Amino acid sequence: MHAYRSHTCAQLNKDHVGQNVRLAGWVHRVRDHGGVLFIDLRDHYGVTQVLADSDSPAFADIEKLRAEWVISLDGVVKARDASLVNPKLATGEIEVYIKSVRVLGAVEGDLPLPVFGETDYPEETRLTYRFLDLRREKLHGNMMLRSNVVRSIRNRMWDQGFNEFQTPIITASSPEGARDFLVPSRLHPGKFYALPQAPQQFKQLIMVAGFDRYFQIAPCFRDEDPRADRSPTDFYQLDIEMSFVEQEDIFAAVQPVIQGLFEEFRPDCKVPSDWPRIAYRDSMLWYGSDKPDLRNPIRMQVVSDHFKGSGFAVFAKLLENEGTEIRAIPAPTGGSRKFCDRMNAYAQKEGLPGMGYIFWREGENGAMEAAGPLAKNIGPERTEAIRQQLGLGLGDAAFFLGGKPEQFEGFAGRARNEIGRELNLAETDTFRFAWIVDFPMYEKTDDGKIDFSHNPFSMPQGGMEALNGDPLKVHAYQYDLACNGYELISGGIRNHKPEIMYRAFELAGYPNSEVDKRFGGMVKAFKYGAPPHGGCAMGIDRAVMLLADEMNIREVIMFPMNQRAEDLLMNAPSEPTNEQLRELRLRVVPKDA
Repeated sequence: MHAYRSHTCAQLNKDHVGQNVRLAGWVHRVRDHGGVLFIDLRDHYGVTQVLADSDSPAFADIEKLRAEWVISLDGVVKARDASLVNPKLATGEIEVYIKSVRVLGAVEGDLPLPVFGETDYPEETRLTYRFLDLRREKLHGNMMLRSNVVRSIRNRMWDQGFNEFQTPIITASSPEGARDFLVPSRLHPGKFYALPQAPQQFKQLIMVAGFDRYFQIAPCFRDEDPRADRSPTDFYQLDIEMSFVEQEDIFAAVQPVIQGLFEEFRPDCKVPSDWPRIAYRDSMLWYGSDKPDLRNPIRMQVVSDHFKGSGFAVFAKLLENEGTEIRAIPAPTGGSRKFCDRMNAYAQKEGLPGMGYIFWREGENGAMEAAGPLAKNIGPERTEAIRQQLGLGLGDAAFFLGGKPEQFEGFAGRARNEIGRELNLAETDTFRFAWIVDFPMYEKTDDGKIDFSHNPFSMPQGGMEALNGDPLKVHAYQYDLACNGYELISGGIRNHKPEIMYRAFELAGYPNSEVDKRFGGMVKAFKYGAPPHGGCAMGIDRAVMLLADEMNIREVIMFPMNQRAEDLLMNAPSEPTNEQLRELRLRVVPKDA
């Protein structure tokens, strides 16, 4: 018999009754039933109930066992009474009577957090003792889900004719929208490598090198502020690139992979196959976000014309300023003063003075009437025109925001989501995907300069001709895949022509010399015959978070950082030794200096 186990804790069933077996695992729980000790023995695969009474030669040893001790035991398989069968366990028809037990690993002192029971513990404790936290059933299940998702992705990509290649981890710094992690060079004092924010340049070089379809489960490193759906240091992405393609070719290759993945791992949910294409501008107008949650049917509309010259002076005067507009958020079934007041309070909690609203109710004579402060100020004719434009009726409401769109769109999107939640309008058990397309190539920064609004390597729509006009009107062949309010994929058709690349970076303040310095390898490659190419990348962590129905990305990462980008288990970041600093010819400047 094997030194530690003949079977796992998920293998035994009634066909094994009468057999002598050896099991190994962790003591999940000990129960004393008056002279009979029951132990739930747990390993990676499952749980088996084992027991011993006072007649067992191992009883005295078993009495000493405590939760999370690692043991190996010998025993005989017995059938449970029909009334005691546990259908929730794969081994629920049997139990193992213990003849002998060996302690393979004892626990010193008290456990800092329990494994049995899934008790909610402070994140600091959970991350400091992550090895214990990972023993818990839910988190263990999340990690196995992640492993299986990655395996499925690989199989699906290979089936689609893609080839997997690895790209460097130590490379050069590149402006891709986030801060780099720099790595000092010992052999070249004063110079630094960077950990790649993404394999962007390398995967494009792979296309120039003549490999047609590339993918990689790629580690990426970005020095970012943490969020619930984003790791602050490193993450993994499904990285894809294809040659001789247009935007629709990318969509056609990616959809079967992602849709199949979600259908495989969430068979309890609907995954509609109609993935609409929504222009960035329309997405911001209708949903207040470039990653809309389409399970919520609410679509915002511009209603400025109904307020121009109206009796509601706040909006009427606002519309006299260039670039301003009034948008309405329809609220089907929200037609009560109580609900409208609650949403007004929500707006005030978010830092706004409030939201204007109109709701439609039954009047004294039985006819539908518009109510609320706005209705009184603009009159029945305008309120009726608004109602008809929004397609609302009795028992419905609408909320209104005004100003320059970029100043209120973010809140409008959050308010739309809140209204959908409050009124239970959103679909459940559904994954709604949409491609967001036609992103602006450039944006104006706070200091009035022009900068890339997204990936700097995307091809501008219209090519060189477009770059000779107003940069803020240029659209890129850039696209995102949104799912249930999250950005799941980002990608684009690449700029593979050196003259267009130079011009694109010039508009963002990078002279040709800077482009050659930062992207010399790629620019050089493009001068030797580059094919049209494009691709995208999907965040593995975020996809697993959606599939696991988790709200925090740290619940699907094996060893995550905390919200301050610290590894509490391994004590990172840590201070370097003086010897390390001397070797690298570096010195640390005190914070107060």
